[in-house]
Amino acid sequence: MKRRRAAAPYAKAFFALAKERDKTELIGRELGDAAVTFESVADLRDFFARPWIPATAKRSVATEVAQRSDHSKLTTDSLAPAAGRGRTDHLTVIAGKYQKRLDEDLGRVRAHVRTTVPLTDGEREMLSAKLGKALGSLGGQLDRMRRRLAR
Repeated sequence: MKRRRAAAPYAKAFFALAKERDKTELIGRELGDAAVTFESVADLRDFFARPWIPATAKRSVATEVAQRSDHSKLTTDSLAPAAGRGRTDHLTVIAGKYQKRLDEDLGRVRAHVRTTVPLTDGEREMLSAKLGKALGSLGGQLDRMRRRLAR
């Protein structure tokens, strides 16, 4: 629960900065990649978990990791303060909340479909097309309703 609460302001700030620079999708991908990196590399996880390591050292290491991962300057600059405040273990939650904001901003809806048998590529494409058509027409109706209400 603490991670969720602590992650929300970071996701909001990252999104606002990315939106200003028109790089919301790029930053979303990079945040997700950074979360995987910081979570999956045991040495990084251990380093950032040690409370006696100074914040400046954590910021420097986070910056170096982001630069070596070829992340944009915005992502690199955003990760450093989070690392300095001991939030690298929150990156997965931050990235998830960021993605949710991005989806809302783009009017995108995510769906998770479970089937009893694996779908073939053709079946996946057909399902995707049908969902896209159904949700697209629903989206159009919602837009028309919003315009009517705005009058």
